[in-house]
Amino acid sequence: MAKRAVKKRTATKKTESRARRCARVFRRWLLRGVFGVAALMVAWIVLYAFVPVPTTIYMLQERARLGGVERDWVAMEDIAPVLARSVVAAEDANFCLHWGFDMSAIRDAIAEGADRGGSTISQQTVKNAFLWHGRSWVRKALEAAITPVMELIWPKRRVLEVYLNIAEFAPGVFGAEAGAQHHFGVAAADLSARQAALMAAVLPNPQQRNASAPSDFVNRRARSIADGAATIRADGRADCFAN
Repeated sequence: MAKRAVKKRTATKKTESRARRCARVFRRWLLRGVFGVAALMVAWIVLYAFVPVPTTIYMLQERARLGGVERDWVAMEDIAPVLARSVVAAEDANFCLHWGFDMSAIRDAIAEGADRGGSTISQQTVKNAFLWHGRSWVRKALEAAITPVMELIWPKRRVLEVYLNIAEFAPGVFGAEAGAQHHFGVAAADLSARQAALMAAVLPNPQQRNASAPSDFVNRRARSIADGAATIRADGRADCFAN
């Protein structure tokens, strides 16, 4: 009996030892996997700091849905500065002042309920360039993790340049150049202040709003955006991306 008890304890210890070794190996490979994914993401962010974003998940989805998309990447120098100011005034007036998250806007969004968004241009750029559209907690967590890394690596002017080239300005129409050509038949560099404000006014809902045939709401919104663009130019909140 005593021998059997000793053998049983020995077998139990061996089983527990193997389980601990397996757990250690699993944790080690899990950590390696996490660090590997993080390293790949950082490399991806660094790459996009220099090269045009070739496509996005949402563009691929729209291409499949519509049978094609309109898109033409242009450098920031080939986008009218008034469009950059209009988009910032419309979407994220404190773009030059925050590090990726506008805490006052987030507090206001929470106070006013779910219908009001608090995402900055930086967050929207991360969502459009690296992630997918949707409201899942996984996507929001990834967005929150990637945004400060992108802000650390990219200058503000690059963040805005990428955003202006991948934002949707009409169904299946992506980027400032394609948007300007689609709505007004001009290059992005030649947009007037009025045209720029109209394009910025459709950004929250390009599937329903039309810059070239604006509703009364879009017209009112564009006038407000034009005033905001002039304001941020005067008070210095456009300095971080100005020529």
